[in-house]
Amino acid sequence: MNFGEVRFWVILGVSLLAVGILRLPVKCWWSARTDTFDRVALISIGLLLLLAVSWQTFMIYAASALATFCSLKWIMQRPEERRLLGLAVLAPALLLPLFWYKYANFLLNDVAGLGVVSAAGLIIPAGISFYSFQKVAFVVDTIRQRQPLPSFLNFLNFAGFFPQVVAGPIERREDLLPQMERFRFRWNVTDINEGCRRITLGLFYKCVLADNLATLNPPELPGNAYAVWLANLLFGLRIYFDFAGYSLTALGIARCLGVTLTLNFASPYCSTSIGEFWRRWHISLSQWFRDYVYLPLGGGRSRWWWAVLVVVFLVSGIWHGAGWSFVLWGAMHAAFMICHRLSSKRIQLSALAGWLLTQASVLLAWLPFYEVRPTVMLTKLQSLCLPASYVPERLRALLAAMDTRQQLSIALFLGLTAVVVFAEWRSLRTEQPYRHLMHSWVLIVMVLLMAWFTPTTSNSFIYFAF
Repeated sequence: MNFGEVRFWVILGVSLLAVGILRLPVKCWWSARTDTFDRVALISIGLLLLLAVSWQTFMIYAASALATFCSLKWIMQRPEERRLLGLAVLAPALLLPLFWYKYANFLLNDVAGLGVVSAAGLIIPAGISFYSFQKVAFVVDTIRQRQPLPSFLNFLNFAGFFPQVVAGPIERREDLLPQMERFRFRWNVTDINEGCRRITLGLFYKCVLADNLATLNPPELPGNAYAVWLANLLFGLRIYFDFAGYSLTALGIARCLGVTLTLNFASPYCSTSIGEFWRRWHISLSQWFRDYVYLPLGGGRSRWWWAVLVVVFLVSGIWHGAGWSFVLWGAMHAAFMICHRLSSKRIQLSALAGWLLTQASVLLAWLPFYEVRPTVMLTKLQSLCLPASYVPERLRALLAAMDTRQQLSIALFLGLTAVVVFAEWRSLRTEQPYRHLMHSWVLIVMVLLMAWFTPTTSNSFIYFAF
């Protein structure tokens, strides 16, 4: 479900129109069943959109949802003292499809060198990383908190709510399930107005900023520190505006339907510490790791808190992708977090110094995230650490490697992103993320920019691959 494609909006629009037409006789003749009709219609739209992605995506999601519900129902019928044992079996079992499609090739062929042909070339089903984690959290919360099992229909809507099933946010039982249980197609003007503002901002982030940043293609100069930093900056901005754009669009669509989702990003590039960055970046995933990995292992109160942080960030890196580069990315952020915790009480940085250090750390760590060629990545890392890589001649070499049009394009979109990040920072001062970017006149400008700058070919959302 690519929100940047016209096909998605056509399917959604036709589906909602069909629901509206069918709902009229139901409301007139079977008014007592209108609530059931609405919830059936909602999951039907979600399944149709998953089917439009691919048969594989649809079948794997449907099998996973059915297996989760049936297994959990069986566990809930057992004596209470045996439910934790069932949880210990079911939670890992829910991750087996994720492990097979995402990690089988890496573990069996790259690590073990077994040459398993069936594991090579596996296509990761859309959304499997996200809905697998959401179902694990649902199972854990239901059993540990002794919550009642919802109806199968309500569970399906919770596990497959179409705005967020493919790329999050990863929702919790206590936040989303009650909304699914009382869901009705009620078109509230206030909700639609707020939702459309978020959709517009999200599509601007994706179509104007992320998609254009993806086309800039800075020159490949591994030994040139300026070229490496530029590539890191462009990728770091691209992945943010790409994923935040998806999340804001998902929030907007859900809000139009009267459903409130978790804000997944809160202007992370305005952070003045690495700890603050991780409170603002991919918030629902960070909270998932905090509640289901970090705290159960002892959290910050553990004597081995640094080891707990390493485990959390290594797992986070592996979640993002099957490869040593993602492990390195997680290890780098673990090191940043450990250094931050050890130094924060001894060294007090100004807001500007903290912001510069945080951005440099984050941008440095993006290198193994996008550069999967080990030798090239090591060359680039080495260039960033050598003072000789920063001589003026290297900067002139970078400029000489780009023509005037490329220089102007990079300057234009870096300038535009600087304006957007500044507006985000101003919004944070009001404790309302993105507030200044959702004024009516700003949104009108964004629509005009989308009409002018949206590339003719749409890029898939980066996190669809995760």
